[in-house]
Amino acid sequence: MMEQRVSLITLGARDVDALAAFYEALGWARVDSPDGVIAFDLIGQTLGLYPLAGLADEIGVSVDTLGHGAMALAHNVREKGDVAALLAQAEAAGARVLKPAADVFWGGHHGYFADPEGHIWEVAFNPFSPLGPDGAFQWNGVG
Repeated sequence: MMEQRVSLITLGARDVDALAAFYEALGWARVDSPDGVIAFDLIGQTLGLYPLAGLADEIGVSVDTLGHGAMALAHNVREKGDVAALLAQAEAAGARVLKPAADVFWGGHHGYFADPEGHIWEVAFNPFSPLGPDGAFQWNGVG
């Protein structure tokens, strides 16, 4: 049985060092690995940056096959005003804001940015799913 958990999110990058610098500019702490992966430890998971060509080779497909999937990573914040502030910080670090901070029909507040390699992030405040004391996301307040 597969447990309900994502342990590692790997982003293929054409320029791993530049992409790592972007996440460092957001305040994340980098951990280098001898295998060429640059990792950022998250709460309960790790975000890994890996050379795109190496990722394609490891999977056994062409770089073109990987492309950019229709997926968004989400980062939830504690306060509504934190959404616009984080979007501005990401933009200053080199991101492209895709959707400015705005209220959402379901009662939350969010916006989207693309990192320098095009990976899409949602920054969201969800009043129905507050973050736990350690910052862990809790769907509908249950964690």
